Amino acid sequence: MISNFKTKIVLALGIFLINIASLLAQAHSYNTDESTIALEGYSPVSYIEQGKAQLGKKSYKATYNGLTYFFVNQEQQTKFKSNPQKYIPQYGGWCAYAVSKGYKYRPNPKSFRVVDNKLYLFTVNVEADFVKAWEKEGKHKHITQADKNWKSMNKFKSI
Repeated sequence: MISNFKTKIVLALGIFLINIASLLAQAHSYNTDESTIALEGYSPVSYIEQGKAQLGKKSYKATYNGLTYFFVNQEQQTKFKSNPQKYIPQYGGWCAYAVSKGYKYRPNPKSFRVVDNKLYLFTVNVEADFVKAWEKEGKHKHITQADKNWKSMNKFKSI
């Protein structure tokens, strides 16, 4: 009976540790919910190559760093799989303007800019359109500051 109890404890502990390791393996700094669907289902390839936000299809998907990305077609899926770093959004998909200010805000996937073949997303709400502020104040200044902030930000704090 004790052996059976010990076995159950060891199994439970093992499952717990595997779950914790899985969570830690995923970058908690990504802008996603528990579904782990990146970009709210929008295709990262469409942003970079077509300059527009297009919803992907569930039949064309790929997983990278624990997140699932959807694509418009198989060609996009293949391109992503061959070089995912080229297509993933900067700063874990958080609002680029907010990161430059030291915060993490959830962006609107339709508010974006591609600069030097990198995808930047932005928050849009009733108080502000962050992409406009980012451009008005100087996008390269904000990119430099966001790059610096991203290296040292508390990756678990988000708003």
